[in-house]
Amino acid sequence: MANPSLHKASLTAGEHVFENEFGSITQLTSASLPILSGLSIKRITLAPGAIREPQWNVNANQLAYVITGTVLVSMLGNKDEFSSFIVKPGQMYHVESGAVYHIENIGDDEAEIIAGLRSDRPAHFSLRNSFSAMTDAVLGNTYGMPASTFEVFDRERASQIVRREGSARVPDSAGLPNAHLFDVEGEIAPLQYDYGYAKFARSQYWAALEDLSMYSLGVGGTGMREPHWHPITAEMGYVQKGNARMTVLSPDGSLETYELNPGDTYFIPRAYPHHIEALGDEGIHFLIFFDQPMPGDIGYRATASAFSREVLAAAFEVPEANLPQFPETPIDPLIVERINPRDPVE
Repeated sequence: MANPSLHKASLTAGEHVFENEFGSITQLTSASLPILSGLSIKRITLAPGAIREPQWNVNANQLAYVITGTVLVSMLGNKDEFSSFIVKPGQMYHVESGAVYHIENIGDDEAEIIAGLRSDRPAHFSLRNSFSAMTDAVLGNTYGMPASTFEVFDRERASQIVRREGSARVPDSAGLPNAHLFDVEGEIAPLQYDYGYAKFARSQYWAALEDLSMYSLGVGGTGMREPHWHPITAEMGYVQKGNARMTVLSPDGSLETYELNPGDTYFIPRAYPHHIEALGDEGIHFLIFFDQPMPGDIGYRATASAFSREVLAAAFEVPEANLPQFPETPIDPLIVERINPRDPVE
């Protein structure tokens, strides 16, 4: 069945990548949400003791947010960079394209991870499949062992999620600060209002980021993300909590307004005007990924301060005397207070 919306789809019911008794992986790529460009998203669940097998991305840096659970991430990056660290709920990790890494649930609860990738058609290699591609003799030569040592490998295709035997082995250094780890929810919100907040995982605060960033956006029932656009940045959001409404304008003049519910993902191409509004008094929490390390935006509120009243009156074909008294806004607030009743939900 075709997706009824141009801009959004359910990630929880997205492309089925893998599922077994230990966990699941779903994703949205340009194959399932064609408007995606340069970004895609995955949802990974891991039962206690489960491991997302060692692998590496071929064509995408990755930025991931842990919603629930406690995971151990170990990786080997370029130039013999070894890293191992623990990621808890509200924290994030970064994996460079080509770095081999694994994710392991070392806690007692199910782990849920939302990952944004810097490609709309991501690809990866499995460590097991990569070993299976080489003969026993080649593997033996690599490690200085007899070829017969590797006859225990059955050469079957890898299971993307497997279960650990015994207890997790957590290095003593895993709790130390790491360049690939960022505590976004532990950050003091750079933007904080009574009706919403925004926390930023971007290169300004996280030097490891090169072509990705993420905002943790909370908007209360009395708040609204003002209409805006990102001049050089595409936006891909995941609804972690709450119900919302979004309106997006396309260059051909077509307008799409749709509701967003937990588990939904949306995508806004660069420079498309859009806005976000909570539909319930409990508010919303979004994880918003961008295809730039330092995303910027232009808001409607500041835009009205960029032009003279004569220019605005002419543009809107409204007598200047009847033009609203727009507040002088040198810096956009990003989130504004909703002082009017919500528009009816169609």
